[in-house]
Parts: sequence; C-alpha cells; structure tokens
Amino acid sequence: MLLRTVLSALVLGGGLLSAPAFAQSAGSVQPESAANAVLFEKHTWTEIQSGVAAGVTTIIIPVGGTEQSGPYIAVGKHNERATYLAEKIAEKAGKTLVAPVVAYVPEGGTSPRSSHMRFPGTITVPPDVFEKLLVSAGESFQVQGFRLIVFVGDHGGYQKYMEKAAAMLNQKWHGTGAQALYVSGFYTVIAHQYADWLKQQGFGKDVGQHADISDTSLMLAVDPSMVRQDALRHSGTPSAQEGIYGGDPRKASASLGQAGLAMQINAAVQAIQSARGF
Repeated sequence: MLLRTVLSALVLGGGLLSAPAFAQSAGSVQPESAANAVLFEKHTWTEIQSGVAAGVTTIIIPVGGTEQSGPYIAVGKHNERATYLAEKIAEKAGKTLVAPVVAYVPEGGTSPRSSHMRFPGTITVPPDVFEKLLVSAGESFQVQGFRLIVFVGDHGGYQKYMEKAAAMLNQKWHGTGAQALYVSGFYTVIAHQYADWLKQQGFGKDVGQHADISDTSLMLAVDPSMVRQDALRHSGTPSAQEGIYGGDPRKASASLGQAGLAMQINAAVQAIQSARGF
C-alpha cells in the first residue's frame, strides 16, 4: 500500500523520503503522488490505519480562513499558506500527516457586517461553532489512534479560540496518552520576530497589520499566482477602505517571504519535538 511503504521508512528513518526515493520505493506510484504523501485526504482508510499502527501518530490540523486581503491578494490566502506550511512542517518533523485545512473561521459579524465581513470575499462562522469544529476534528483523529493533534493557525483573529479548543481536548484526554497541541508560535513569530526582521532590513514603514509587506511577501513565497501584480503596483497609498491595515505592500517579494515561512516552520517543528519529549 502507498502509505504503508512510506511509513516503514518513516518509522525506521524518522522522516519522510524525498519524492524521487518515495516514488521508486512505491513501484508504480507517480512522482506527483509522492509529493502529497503527508496529506491525510490523499490516502485510503486502510493506508491510514496501517500508518498509525506503524507509528505515524501525529497529525497537523491547519487552520486558514477566507477573507479579503486588499484588492491584490486572493481571498484564499490563509488556506493556501496554512496548507503549504503544514506540509513542510510534517515533512521536517517526520511521522506526521496533515489534515484538510479549516477554511471557515470567525471573520466578523454579518448583521451588522463587521471586521473583514464588511468586504465581499469573506466567509465567517460564530466563535462557538468554530471551537466545536476544532474539538470534533481533534476527537475524530484521537479515536483513530493519533496521539498528538497539532493546531496551527495562519490568522490572528481566532488564536484564542484555537487555544481554548486544545485546552478542552487536553482536559478530556487526561490520562489517555493523547495530547492536543496549540502552536501559538506559528502565528506570533510572524507578528513579532518576522516583523522585527523586516524592520531590520529597512522596511519599517512598510510593516502593518494586514495586507502589508509581510502578508504580501509570505503569499508571494507560497503561490505568486494569488497576488495580482498589476493591482499591487498601482495600489497607491494603503487605506482601510481598500482592506489594507497599515504598511505599504509594494516592496513585497518572495525572497522576503521565504524568511518568514522558515520562522513559522521552525517554530512549529520545535513545538512538536518538545511535545514528543525530544
């Protein structure tokens, strides 16, 4: 089976095989399948069952969101980034799968419209619904045999709800050997360390809170097709009316974004390793 083959290597070697090596070991598996080896949804239930039995008992639940990010970044920004980063984290941590991204998150009210819901392109759910979704997802993985359920979230507005959901699960799972891990550093490293790093590079006036040089650079590093370059170049003075909260995005680049992505990946891998006890 596809997952059983790669999971044997995971257990023995502690990490994922490279795509070419994986494809070779899996026989008829195509290289593009190997690239998705860590994605939970790409496997059959028997492959997942075999993987858990072989020691792949960590799963990352990436939380994204669907929201406006100015006139030049596509509304699926957080979903794309959260999924991309979760895959990289899983590959680096080893013995880890990635759950489907959570795309429906609290983004403001609908009556009256508030926060990002003031703009087209945003989807919101109430905080209590969001918390229940995360708890239910965590329980779904725990009963299958996953022992470490990791929550990483790419948006600041729901971090406290993620932390609460993880705490609820840990209280419920006390004494079972299962653990929910909310990785706060996945988000705070961008809000603090990465912002400070950008300022040190001379981009202090360009750093804001939303759709700024940071946000745009991270998106360019993950998927430049989601950034409308012409609209970015002609965006003019950033304004809240356009959904840009502080900072100037026009100097954004993929190379700047790579630095922030590396910080997020390292913060999450370190948290996972610490939770595992090594």
